[in-house]
Formats: sequence, structure tokens, C-alpha cells
Amino acid sequence: MSLVQRLNEDLKKAMKSGDKAKVETLRMLKSQLHNVEISKGSNLDEADEIAVLNSAVKKHKEAMEMYEKGERMDLYEKEKRELMIIQSYLPEPLSRDELENSIDAIIQKLGATSSRDFGRVMKEAIAQFRGRAEGKLIQEIVRTKLA
Repeated sequence: MSLVQRLNEDLKKAMKSGDKAKVETLRMLKSQLHNVEISKGSNLDEADEIAVLNSAVKKHKEAMEMYEKGERMDLYEKEKRELMIIQSYLPEPLSRDELENSIDAIIQKLGATSSRDFGRVMKEAIAQFRGRAEGKLIQEIVRTKLA
């Protein structure tokens, strides 16, 4: 079942159960996915869908920080609830240990030995872990492994 189909099914369930926060969040996600699909001009693949979800997660985390600094705990809690809903549609993120082991395997596969191979390793790692690990974390691990 595609992400959009899951969103539609869950939206129906949320509407029937009267969960306004979930309905609002799912409609927002569907809208964002639809807008990206229109701008791209074709159907979204799984990587594009995950990128849209990750973008929404990032925006909600930033909003939570701002609300916390502004001592607006009511809005902070609302963003937190929405964030939890969005994250439930993302694939399970890799732990740091799993990521390090996988990056070690990539380094061995490519025969990378120095920081000059950083770009090749990053290209392979980003392609493999898209949506399951943050780029900054991947970059940090690759830098330490190749240093």
C-alpha cells in the first residue's frame, strides 16, 4: 500500500473517530505530497514521499523549538502531537551502530582509504540511507571513518 493510500485510509478512520488533530495533520501531509507531485510533474516514488515527510518533521521540530523559547506550551504540545503522527509514517530510522556498520561496509566495498574518497562514500551512503538517517549524521560518521 502506498503512502497516499495509507494516508487516505487513516484520514477516513480519524474522521470517523473524531480525531481533529489527526485529520488536520493528515490533510496537511496529503496537501504537501500533492503539491510536490504537481511541481515534479509525475507521480512520486517512495524516496520523494519520504523526503516530503522528513521536510514536515524538520519544520515541526523547528516550530517546537520556537514555541518552547516563546513559552507557548499549548502550541508546543500541538506541534509535538502532529510530529508524532508524521513520524508514524516514516520508516524506522537506523541506529548509530547500524549506520556505522553499514558505512564500514560501503568503505570496504569502494576501497576508500582517505578523506579524498569522501565524496564517493557519501554519494553511496546517501543513496542507501535516504529517509532512514540524517545527512549530517552520515557525514559525521564518514568523516571520522576516513580521517
